[in-house]
Amino acid sequence: MLDVLKGPVQAVQGFFELTGRAIRNVIAKPLYLNDIFLQMDSIGVGSIPIVLLTGTFTGGIMALQLGRELQQYGQTDQTGTAVSIILVRELGPVLTAVMMAGRNSSGIASELGSMKVTEQIDAMRALGTDPVKKLVTPRMLATNIMLPCLTVIDDFIGMVGGWVIGMIVYNLQSLRYWTTTWQALGWSDVVQGLLKPFVFSFVISLVGCYFGLNTTGGTQGVGRSTTQAVVVAAVSIFVIDLFLGKIFVSGQRGL
Repeated sequence: MLDVLKGPVQAVQGFFELTGRAIRNVIAKPLYLNDIFLQMDSIGVGSIPIVLLTGTFTGGIMALQLGRELQQYGQTDQTGTAVSIILVRELGPVLTAVMMAGRNSSGIASELGSMKVTEQIDAMRALGTDPVKKLVTPRMLATNIMLPCLTVIDDFIGMVGGWVIGMIVYNLQSLRYWTTTWQALGWSDVVQGLLKPFVFSFVISLVGCYFGLNTTGGTQGVGRSTTQAVVVAAVSIFVIDLFLGKIFVSGQRGL
């Protein structure tokens, strides 16, 4: 039994050790600003097309399904309310994070894994460069900055998708839709919608870095690390979302 648990426990320990080192390096010099900007472009700007597609169709599907249910009670004009609340609180942050995990956790793991099996990381250590500071911290900071921004884009484009479907299918008035959309959101919703992707960003970047830096077994090991990074990151996002949701719900009840 102990032998079975030994591997997972060591993996968790190694992950949190890597996380601590990456966070400590934020305030240590050199900062590698050029690497941070390059990763922001790769991780953030490169993800905009998939975020736009995901947000548009998510909002459209929500408006289509929710509008049909609300139509039974004569409340079709409240479609914007339902779409905005669900997008900002849950679907926007979670779907954006999952898309980023599929695109960037896998990309980070494969990139660092290839460097590991070709001994480039060992060469960096031999030259006196800390691989965690050079490779991990810039990716973590870039994801911290870009994921909340991408989530805002996803939320807005999802509302636009819901507006288009609402006009076409249910003849919703544009002014009524956008009025209910903005009025439905409170500060707690905005905070929740921005805090979640910030927390998810640590999972997306550091899980990919951890599996990449611990790659073994040549090219097959790179593929294995890539798969593990995506699976672990995606599952972790849903688990963390549950706990964060519980915290926000309990906090609102307390108020």
